[in-house]
Amino acid sequence: MDYKKSNAAVSTITRDRNQIDKATENLYESIVIIAKRANQINADIKKELIEKLEEFASDTDSLEEVFENNEQIEVSRFYERLPKAHAIAVEEWLNDKIYFRNTQNDNATK
Repeated sequence: MDYKKSNAAVSTITRDRNQIDKATENLYESIVIIAKRANQINADIKKELIEKLEEFASDTDSLEEVFENNEQIEVSRFYERLPKAHAIAVEEWLNDKIYFRNTQNDNATK
């Protein structure tokens, strides 16, 4: 997924509790699902950032080159300005873009 185009808020927003627990009818279960999705998003963003920063890595860097690599600094700043993983996960949850299932209920019905 392209997290750069996310409409998630960068600042703090108060959310309606009833909207969060609407799908599961359990606030804590909803929060666990959102947290797991946030961890997935964070891992994806971290992997992408590391891949981009590896392009700038070299074995013979001198001290001046390390401090003056403006392209690497710009890549890092870009990723710092992205919405946080939990904000993206909450936005996805509220827009019904997260698939989830309760395995305990699946086993009980079978």
